[in-house]
Amino acid sequence: MARTEARGEQPRLHVVTGKGGTGKTTVAVALALALADEGRRVLVCEVEGRQGVSRLLGTEALPYQEVELAEGAGGGQVVGLAVEPRAALVDYLDTFHGGVLGGRGARASTVLDRAGAVEFIADVAPGLRDVLLVGKVYEAVRRTSTGRSDGGEPAYDAVVLDAPPTGRITRFLGIGDELAQLAAGGPIAARAASVAALLRSEQTAVHLVCLPEELPVTETLEAAAELRAAGLPLGAVVANRVLAGAGDGGGSRARVRAALRRALSPEDDDGGGGSGGGAEDLVAALEAQERVRAARVAEQRHWLEVVRGAGRGVRELPDLPGGVDLEGLYRLADDLAASPLPSPQDAPAPAGGAA
Repeated sequence: MARTEARGEQPRLHVVTGKGGTGKTTVAVALALALADEGRRVLVCEVEGRQGVSRLLGTEALPYQEVELAEGAGGGQVVGLAVEPRAALVDYLDTFHGGVLGGRGARASTVLDRAGAVEFIADVAPGLRDVLLVGKVYEAVRRTSTGRSDGGEPAYDAVVLDAPPTGRITRFLGIGDELAQLAAGGPIAARAASVAALLRSEQTAVHLVCLPEELPVTETLEAAAELRAAGLPLGAVVANRVLAGAGDGGGSRARVRAALRRALSPEDDDGGGGSGGGAEDLVAALEAQERVRAARVAEQRHWLEVVRGAGRGVRELPDLPGGVDLEGLYRLADDLAASPLPSPQDAPAPAGGAA
Protein backbone atom coordinates (compact mmCIF):
# COMPACT_ATOMS: atom_id res chain seq x y z
CA MET A 1 0.00 0.00 0.00
CA ALA A 2 2.64 2.53 0.98
CA ARG A 3 4.88 3.53 -1.90
CA THR A 4 8.61 3.07 -1.38
CA GLU A 5 11.54 2.78 -3.74
CA ALA A 6 11.89 -0.90 -2.86
CA ARG A 7 8.22 -1.67 -3.47
CA GLY A 8 7.63 0.75 -6.34
CA GLU A 9 4.19 1.63 -7.61
CA GLN A 10 1.48 -0.32 -5.86
CA PRO A 11 -1.77 -1.62 -7.40
CA ARG A 12 -4.63 0.81 -7.84
CA LEU A 13 -7.32 -1.90 -7.92
CA HIS A 14 -7.50 -4.14 -4.84
CA VAL A 15 -9.89 -7.06 -5.32
CA VAL A 16 -10.85 -8.62 -1.97
CA THR A 17 -12.42 -12.08 -1.96
CA GLY A 18 -12.81 -14.95 0.47
CA LYS A 19 -15.01 -17.85 1.49
CA GLY A 20 -18.34 -16.74 2.95
CA GLY A 21 -18.10 -15.91 6.63
CA THR A 22 -14.38 -15.11 6.64
CA GLY A 23 -14.89 -11.33 6.88
CA LYS A 24 -13.95 -10.29 3.33
CA THR A 25 -16.21 -7.21 3.45
CA THR A 26 -14.67 -6.20 6.78
CA VAL A 27 -11.18 -6.52 5.30
CA ALA A 28 -12.19 -4.59 2.17
CA VAL A 29 -13.54 -1.65 4.19
CA ALA A 30 -10.59 -1.71 6.60
CA LEU A 31 -8.22 -1.66 3.63
CA ALA A 32 -10.05 1.33 2.14
CA LEU A 33 -9.78 3.18 5.48
CA ALA A 34 -6.07 2.30 5.74
CA LEU A 35 -5.40 3.72 2.27
CA ALA A 36 -7.35 6.86 3.16
CA ASP A 37 -5.21 7.23 6.28
CA GLU A 38 -2.27 7.62 3.89
CA GLY A 39 -3.97 10.64 2.35
CA ARG A 40 -5.50 8.83 -0.63
CA ARG A 41 -8.91 9.20 -2.19
CA VAL A 42 -10.33 5.67 -2.24
CA LEU A 43 -13.45 4.17 -3.77
CA VAL A 44 -14.84 1.01 -2.16
CA CYS A 45 -17.27 -0.89 -4.40
CA GLU A 46 -19.63 -3.74 -3.65
CA VAL A 47 -21.30 -5.82 -6.35
CA GLU A 48 -23.41 -8.39 -4.51
CA GLY A 49 -26.31 -6.22 -3.33
CA ARG A 50 -25.74 -7.08 0.35
CA GLN A 51 -25.03 -3.51 1.57
CA GLY A 52 -22.27 -4.87 3.81
CA VAL A 53 -20.18 -1.71 3.48
CA SER A 54 -22.93 0.60 4.74
CA ARG A 55 -23.75 -1.72 7.65
CA LEU A 56 -20.13 -1.80 8.79
CA LEU A 57 -19.75 1.97 8.65
CA GLY A 58 -23.22 2.69 10.06
CA THR A 59 -24.34 4.75 7.08
CA GLU A 60 -27.44 4.71 4.91
CA ALA A 61 -27.64 2.08 2.18
CA LEU A 62 -25.30 2.84 -0.70
CA PRO A 63 -27.03 4.01 -3.87
CA TYR A 64 -25.87 3.51 -7.44
CA GLN A 65 -23.83 6.66 -7.22
CA GLU A 66 -20.60 7.56 -5.50
CA VAL A 67 -21.09 8.97 -1.99
CA GLU A 68 -18.51 10.03 0.58
CA LEU A 69 -18.42 7.69 3.60
CA ALA A 70 -15.43 8.55 5.79
CA GLU A 71 -12.27 10.60 6.10
CA GLY A 72 -8.84 9.18 6.78
CA ALA A 73 -6.48 10.45 9.46
CA GLY A 74 -4.05 11.52 6.73
CA GLY A 75 -6.62 13.65 4.94
CA GLY A 76 -7.79 11.01 2.48
CA GLN A 77 -11.39 10.11 1.74
CA VAL A 78 -13.38 6.90 1.41
CA VAL A 79 -16.15 6.99 -1.20
CA GLY A 80 -18.67 4.17 -1.54
CA LEU A 81 -20.56 2.71 -4.49
CA ALA A 82 -23.00 -0.20 -4.76
CA VAL A 83 -22.86 -1.46 -8.33
CA GLU A 84 -26.20 -2.85 -9.49
CA PRO A 85 -26.43 -4.83 -12.76
CA ARG A 86 -29.46 -3.12 -14.24
CA ALA A 87 -28.15 0.39 -13.55
CA ALA A 88 -24.73 -0.62 -14.91
CA LEU A 89 -26.41 -1.83 -18.10
CA VAL A 90 -28.29 1.45 -18.45
CA ASP A 91 -24.99 3.31 -18.02
CA TYR A 92 -23.37 1.14 -20.68
CA LEU A 93 -26.19 1.61 -23.19
CA ASP A 94 -26.27 5.38 -22.75
CA THR A 95 -22.47 5.65 -22.98
CA PHE A 96 -21.87 3.43 -25.98
CA HIS A 97 -25.24 3.45 -27.73
CA GLY A 98 -26.55 6.87 -26.76
CA GLY A 99 -27.52 8.01 -30.22
CA VAL A 100 -31.04 8.65 -31.39
CA LEU A 101 -33.13 5.53 -31.86
CA GLY A 102 -36.08 5.72 -34.19
CA GLY A 103 -35.49 9.42 -34.84
CA ARG A 104 -37.25 10.50 -31.62
CA GLY A 105 -34.26 11.65 -29.61
CA ALA A 106 -34.76 9.10 -26.83
CA ARG A 107 -31.80 7.54 -25.01
CA ALA A 108 -30.92 3.99 -25.99
CA SER A 109 -31.64 2.69 -22.48
CA THR A 110 -35.05 4.37 -22.44
CA VAL A 111 -36.13 2.81 -25.71
CA LEU A 112 -34.86 -0.64 -24.75
CA ASP A 113 -36.32 -0.35 -21.26
CA ARG A 114 -39.77 0.16 -22.72
CA ALA A 115 -39.30 -2.97 -24.80
CA GLY A 116 -38.29 -5.00 -21.73
CA ALA A 117 -34.80 -5.61 -23.10
CA VAL A 118 -32.96 -4.14 -20.09
CA GLU A 119 -34.52 -6.59 -17.63
CA PHE A 120 -33.98 -9.46 -20.04
CA ILE A 121 -30.27 -8.73 -20.52
CA ALA A 122 -29.55 -7.99 -16.86
CA ASP A 123 -31.41 -11.00 -15.47
CA VAL A 124 -31.03 -13.67 -18.14
CA ALA A 125 -27.51 -13.12 -19.49
CA PRO A 126 -25.27 -13.76 -16.44
CA GLY A 127 -22.05 -13.45 -18.44
CA LEU A 128 -22.92 -9.96 -19.59
CA ARG A 129 -24.14 -9.17 -16.07
CA ASP A 130 -20.70 -9.83 -14.57
CA VAL A 131 -18.95 -7.90 -17.36
CA LEU A 132 -21.15 -4.90 -16.59
CA LEU A 133 -20.40 -5.12 -12.86
CA VAL A 134 -16.65 -5.36 -13.37
CA GLY A 135 -16.87 -2.80 -16.16
CA LYS A 136 -18.22 -0.18 -13.76
CA VAL A 137 -15.25 -0.81 -11.45
CA TYR A 138 -12.94 -0.62 -14.48
CA GLU A 139 -14.40 2.77 -15.38
CA ALA A 140 -13.74 4.07 -11.85
CA VAL A 141 -10.10 2.92 -11.98
CA ARG A 142 -9.56 4.53 -15.40
CA ARG A 143 -11.45 7.77 -14.79
CA THR A 144 -9.43 10.97 -14.43
CA SER A 145 -10.05 14.54 -13.39
CA THR A 146 -10.91 15.37 -16.99
CA GLY A 147 -13.59 12.68 -17.08
CA ARG A 148 -11.57 10.72 -19.64
CA SER A 149 -9.10 7.85 -19.37
CA ASP A 150 -6.43 9.50 -21.51
CA GLY A 151 -5.46 12.55 -19.51
CA GLY A 152 -5.51 14.28 -16.13
CA GLU A 153 -4.97 12.97 -12.62
CA PRO A 154 -6.78 9.77 -11.56
CA ALA A 155 -10.15 10.45 -9.95
CA TYR A 156 -9.24 7.84 -7.32
CA ASP A 157 -5.83 6.90 -5.98
CA ALA A 158 -7.13 3.41 -5.28
CA VAL A 159 -10.26 1.34 -5.80
CA VAL A 160 -11.16 -1.51 -3.42
CA LEU A 161 -13.62 -4.09 -4.74
CA ASP A 162 -15.58 -6.21 -2.25
CA ALA A 163 -15.79 -9.06 -4.74
CA PRO A 164 -17.84 -12.28 -4.89
CA PRO A 165 -16.62 -15.22 -2.77
CA THR A 166 -13.76 -17.49 -3.77
CA GLY A 167 -16.11 -20.12 -5.16
CA ARG A 168 -16.84 -17.95 -8.18
CA ILE A 169 -14.12 -15.29 -8.15
CA THR A 170 -12.07 -16.72 -11.04
CA ARG A 171 -15.06 -16.87 -13.35
CA PHE A 172 -16.19 -13.40 -12.21
CA LEU A 173 -12.81 -11.83 -12.97
CA GLY A 174 -12.28 -13.90 -16.12
CA ILE A 175 -15.67 -13.27 -17.68
CA GLY A 176 -14.21 -10.53 -19.88
CA ASP A 177 -12.08 -13.05 -21.75
CA GLU A 178 -15.03 -15.37 -22.23
CA LEU A 179 -17.31 -12.66 -23.54
CA ALA A 180 -14.62 -11.17 -25.78
CA GLN A 181 -14.26 -14.57 -27.44
CA LEU A 182 -18.01 -15.00 -27.86
CA ALA A 183 -18.74 -11.50 -29.15
CA ALA A 184 -17.89 -11.02 -32.82
CA GLY A 185 -16.11 -7.69 -32.44
CA GLY A 186 -17.94 -4.48 -31.65
CA PRO A 187 -18.04 -2.36 -28.47
CA ILE A 188 -18.98 -5.22 -26.11
CA ALA A 189 -15.97 -7.30 -27.15
CA ALA A 190 -13.68 -4.26 -26.98
CA ARG A 191 -14.94 -3.35 -23.54
CA ALA A 192 -14.51 -6.93 -22.29
CA ALA A 193 -10.94 -7.07 -23.64
CA SER A 194 -10.05 -3.77 -21.93
CA VAL A 195 -11.44 -5.01 -18.61
CA ALA A 196 -9.48 -8.27 -18.92
CA ALA A 197 -6.26 -6.36 -19.64
CA LEU A 198 -6.67 -4.21 -16.52
CA LEU A 199 -7.35 -7.23 -14.32
CA ARG A 200 -4.15 -8.93 -15.49
CA SER A 201 -1.98 -5.84 -15.20
CA GLU A 202 0.28 -4.62 -12.39
CA GLN A 203 -2.47 -2.17 -11.44
CA THR A 204 -4.48 -5.03 -9.91
CA ALA A 205 -3.98 -7.27 -6.86
CA VAL A 206 -6.38 -10.01 -5.79
CA HIS A 207 -6.30 -10.53 -2.01
CA LEU A 208 -7.74 -13.71 -0.48
CA VAL A 209 -9.31 -13.52 2.99
CA CYS A 210 -9.49 -16.68 5.08
CA LEU A 211 -9.77 -17.92 8.63
CA PRO A 212 -6.87 -20.03 9.94
CA GLU A 213 -8.99 -23.18 9.79
CA GLU A 214 -9.00 -26.26 7.56
CA LEU A 215 -11.93 -25.56 5.21
CA PRO A 216 -11.24 -21.83 4.61
CA VAL A 217 -7.52 -22.51 4.07
CA THR A 218 -8.25 -25.37 1.66
CA GLU A 219 -10.65 -23.24 -0.38
CA THR A 220 -8.22 -20.32 -0.33
CA LEU A 221 -5.37 -22.39 -1.73
CA GLU A 222 -7.68 -23.84 -4.40
CA ALA A 223 -8.77 -20.33 -5.38
CA ALA A 224 -5.14 -19.18 -5.48
CA ALA A 225 -4.30 -22.02 -7.85
CA GLU A 226 -7.25 -21.17 -10.11
CA LEU A 227 -6.42 -17.46 -10.15
CA ARG A 228 -2.77 -18.13 -10.94
CA ALA A 229 -3.74 -20.52 -13.76
CA ALA A 230 -6.00 -17.79 -15.16
CA GLY A 231 -3.12 -15.30 -15.13
CA LEU A 232 -4.69 -13.06 -12.50
CA PRO A 233 -2.29 -11.21 -10.13
CA LEU A 234 -2.35 -12.53 -6.57
CA GLY A 235 -1.64 -10.18 -3.69
CA ALA A 236 -1.79 -11.42 -0.09
CA VAL A 237 -3.65 -14.03 1.87
CA VAL A 238 -5.24 -12.12 4.76
CA ALA A 239 -5.73 -14.43 7.74
CA ASN A 240 -8.58 -12.91 9.72
CA ARG A 241 -9.53 -13.43 13.39
CA VAL A 242 -6.14 -14.73 14.47
CA LEU A 243 -5.94 -15.41 18.21
CA ALA A 244 -3.11 -13.95 20.25
CA GLY A 245 -0.65 -16.40 21.76
CA ALA A 246 -0.80 -17.72 25.32
CA GLY A 247 0.46 -15.71 28.29
CA ASP A 248 3.54 -16.31 30.40
CA GLY A 249 2.41 -19.56 32.03
CA GLY A 250 2.89 -20.22 35.74
CA GLY A 251 3.96 -16.74 36.72
CA SER A 252 0.77 -15.30 35.28
CA ARG A 253 -1.38 -17.94 36.99
CA ALA A 254 0.28 -17.24 40.33
CA ARG A 255 -0.47 -13.53 40.06
CA VAL A 256 -4.10 -14.23 39.10
CA ARG A 257 -4.50 -16.66 42.01
CA ALA A 258 -3.09 -14.14 44.50
CA ALA A 259 -5.25 -11.31 43.14
CA LEU A 260 -8.39 -13.44 43.32
CA ARG A 261 -7.64 -14.47 46.89
CA ARG A 262 -7.24 -10.84 47.91
CA ALA A 263 -10.42 -9.82 46.10
CA LEU A 264 -12.55 -12.68 47.43
CA SER A 265 -11.16 -12.59 50.97
CA PRO A 266 -9.97 -9.00 51.62
CA GLU A 267 -9.77 -9.49 55.38
CA ASP A 268 -7.75 -12.70 55.13
CA ASP A 269 -4.24 -11.47 54.36
CA ASP A 270 -2.64 -14.89 54.65
CA GLY A 271 -4.95 -16.42 52.02
CA GLY A 272 -6.75 -18.74 54.50
CA GLY A 273 -10.44 -18.99 55.20
CA GLY A 274 -13.39 -20.22 53.25
CA SER A 275 -12.98 -17.88 50.29
CA GLY A 276 -9.64 -19.34 49.29
CA GLY A 277 -11.29 -22.42 47.89
CA GLY A 278 -13.54 -20.23 45.72
CA ALA A 279 -10.52 -18.46 44.34
CA GLU A 280 -8.81 -21.76 43.57
CA ASP A 281 -11.93 -23.04 41.79
CA LEU A 282 -12.11 -19.90 39.67
CA VAL A 283 -8.41 -20.09 38.82
CA ALA A 284 -8.87 -23.75 37.84
CA ALA A 285 -11.77 -22.82 35.55
CA LEU A 286 -9.73 -20.06 33.93
CA GLU A 287 -6.81 -22.44 33.45
CA ALA A 288 -9.14 -24.93 31.71
CA GLN A 289 -10.35 -22.17 29.39
CA GLU A 290 -6.74 -21.20 28.69
CA ARG A 291 -5.91 -24.79 27.72
CA VAL A 292 -8.78 -24.77 25.24
CA ARG A 293 -7.59 -21.45 23.88
CA ALA A 294 -3.98 -22.69 23.63
CA ALA A 295 -5.19 -25.66 21.59
CA ARG A 296 -7.05 -23.30 19.22
CA VAL A 297 -3.97 -21.10 18.90
CA ALA A 298 -1.84 -24.14 18.03
CA GLU A 299 -4.38 -25.26 15.42
CA GLN A 300 -4.49 -21.80 13.87
CA ARG A 301 -0.70 -21.69 13.71
CA HIS A 302 -0.70 -25.03 11.93
CA TRP A 303 -3.04 -23.78 9.18
CA LEU A 304 -1.11 -20.52 8.85
CA GLU A 305 2.03 -22.57 8.22
CA VAL A 306 0.13 -24.62 5.63
CA VAL A 307 -0.63 -21.41 3.73
CA ARG A 308 2.96 -20.20 4.00
CA GLY A 309 4.23 -23.60 2.97
CA ALA A 310 2.23 -23.27 -0.24
CA GLY A 311 4.25 -20.16 -1.08
CA ARG A 312 1.67 -17.53 -0.25
CA GLY A 313 2.38 -14.31 1.62
CA VAL A 314 0.20 -14.12 4.74
CA ARG A 315 -0.95 -10.99 6.55
CA GLU A 316 -2.57 -11.66 9.95
CA LEU A 317 -5.39 -9.63 11.45
CA PRO A 318 -6.34 -10.07 15.12
CA ASP A 319 -9.50 -11.62 16.50
CA LEU A 320 -11.74 -8.96 18.02
CA PRO A 321 -13.61 -10.70 20.86
CA GLY A 322 -16.47 -8.20 20.89
CA GLY A 323 -17.06 -8.43 17.16
CA VAL A 324 -16.36 -5.78 14.54
CA ASP A 325 -17.93 -2.49 15.56
CA LEU A 326 -16.80 0.86 14.17
CA GLU A 327 -13.93 1.10 16.68
CA GLY A 328 -12.79 -2.41 15.78
CA LEU A 329 -12.96 -1.60 12.09
CA TYR A 330 -10.60 1.33 12.55
CA ARG A 331 -8.30 -0.86 14.64
CA LEU A 332 -8.03 -3.29 11.72
CA ALA A 333 -7.41 -0.35 9.41
CA ASP A 334 -4.55 0.79 11.66
CA ASP A 335 -3.06 -2.72 11.53
CA LEU A 336 -3.21 -2.75 7.73
CA ALA A 337 -1.69 0.72 7.51
CA ALA A 338 1.16 -0.29 9.83
CA SER A 339 2.03 -3.41 7.81
CA PRO A 340 1.10 -3.07 4.14
CA LEU A 341 -0.32 -5.95 2.13
CA PRO A 342 2.13 -7.55 -0.29
CA SER A 343 1.52 -6.70 -3.93
CA PRO A 344 1.77 -9.38 -6.64
CA GLN A 345 5.36 -8.26 -7.28
CA ASP A 346 6.21 -8.73 -3.57
CA ALA A 347 4.48 -12.07 -3.02
CA PRO A 348 6.79 -15.10 -2.80
CA ALA A 349 6.87 -17.61 -5.62
CA PRO A 350 4.93 -20.85 -5.02
CA ALA A 351 6.98 -23.53 -3.26
CA GLY A 352 7.48 -26.66 -5.26
CA GLY A 353 5.05 -25.55 -7.94
CA ALA A 354 2.14 -25.11 -5.52
CA ALA A 355 -0.14 -22.15 -5.77
